[in-house]
Amino acid sequence: METESLITLLREADAVQFGEFELAHGGTSDYYVDKYVFETDPACLSAIADAFASRLTDETLAGVALGAVPLAAATSVAADRPYVIVRKEAKSYGTGNRIEGTLAAGERVVVLEDIATTGQSALDAVQALRDAGAVVERVLVVVDREEGGGELLADHDIDLEALVTASELLADRDSE
Repeated sequence: METESLITLLREADAVQFGEFELAHGGTSDYYVDKYVFETDPACLSAIADAFASRLTDETLAGVALGAVPLAAATSVAADRPYVIVRKEAKSYGTGNRIEGTLAAGERVVVLEDIATTGQSALDAVQALRDAGAVVERVLVVVDREEGGGELLADHDIDLEALVTASELLADRDSE
């Protein structure tokens, strides 16, 4: 999918909002990309899954709970690739797993993420997967806010690939 088409879908779904917003990492922003809007909109979710699927090789997918699980599930179906879910921490009940699903040592995995700001949640997921024996070299993200996430991941030998960057998303903001 072309970047402009995805931007149009995100805007039409009202996933891009303007105002004053507090972000998960504690900072503030004059715009917000609402992942729950684009992940629950069938047209957006389908387009994102197809765009992610077109960038895959032979990797298993990984989605970070909770936000990236719909992305991983939809992309898994679109690409006919298995996926795992990476919890933020191991649960204290049941199996106590931090990674849900089947993952073999040495398996190549790509992490799917909704929004990258600092990159810390993606890095945490990569580290958990690597600790479990996976080989992780890439994170695919819907929107890169271009606020240091790519650099943090690069410091850990991980490439960040975005379907859309903040620069692209906000390029014609003044004309709206």
